[in-house]
Amino acid sequence: MKTLVVGSGFVGRALARHLTGSGDEAVLASRTPPAPHDDGAVPDWIRLDITEDGAFGRVLEQSRADTVVLVHGPSDVTWCEQHPEEAMHGHAEAARQVVRAAGDRRVVFISTDNVFDGNAVAPDESVPPRPANAYGRAKLAAEQILAELPDVTFLRVSLIYGWEPADTPKWLNFFAACVHRLQAGEPVTAPVDQWTTPVLIDDVVEVTTALTKAQAAPRLLHLGGPDRISRADWAAVIAEQVGAPPGLVVAEPRAGGRYAGRPASTCLSSALLATHRATAGLAPRPVREGSRLLIDRHTSPTPRSTV
Repeated sequence: MKTLVVGSGFVGRALARHLTGSGDEAVLASRTPPAPHDDGAVPDWIRLDITEDGAFGRVLEQSRADTVVLVHGPSDVTWCEQHPEEAMHGHAEAARQVVRAAGDRRVVFISTDNVFDGNAVAPDESVPPRPANAYGRAKLAAEQILAELPDVTFLRVSLIYGWEPADTPKWLNFFAACVHRLQAGEPVTAPVDQWTTPVLIDDVVEVTTALTKAQAAPRLLHLGGPDRISRADWAAVIAEQVGAPPGLVVAEPRAGGRYAGRPASTCLSSALLATHRATAGLAPRPVREGSRLLIDRHTSPTPRSTV
């Protein structure tokens, strides 16, 4: 099986590598070339501006892909709030291009917890979406357009975290930003009243891979981690795990910082993940376990003093 992964950022690259490692073929498609993997390997890549009329169809034919995963478009909530029309175009027009060309191929669309306004503690698949920001409205519009496809899954994912190098050109995911700042002895300011259900990137790519391969996939699936935790409390966990002074974590109200545009609760729960045949047996890891795994995998132990 060959999968076209549209979007070559943090999630897209991890997914393409996982698919390839599991014995399938995968090619990334995006406007700019993807960064190499940690070991220097360069992913297979095709240039694509998915909002350009007809471009997706041409790349789909060129790649000869059997399935498509969409993990593209502007995802910085703050940027989207400042540029709502561009955010809407980036997601909705891309969805229209996919509907015109995908045919009966399986399509997995990586959506977001921001399609909810944060009033429900952790909505499952039965709760109607009600976005409260430009990013959530753009993602929901794309879902509604893609619903015309005969074989599409909307995978709404909570806050994704994983390892990224400190010199990554775009903004870092919350976990990676915390690790690099704390290890450099720099403070981390995080809201004490913005709640998430973080999901390890490894778990996201495993669930997505299962959806691309399943004989029958659910139409809608939520993927949230098992822990409901505030960003400030999570930053404190990361500080503890990297051996940084706890005082480096500065808690603040959500309204006073860069997370003001996010709902107070961007949490998800799933009624289907453990029960659907496509994903039974796949369970996202607790945040302490996932953070510890990444720190052990990617950082050197702090040397002990011999004095």
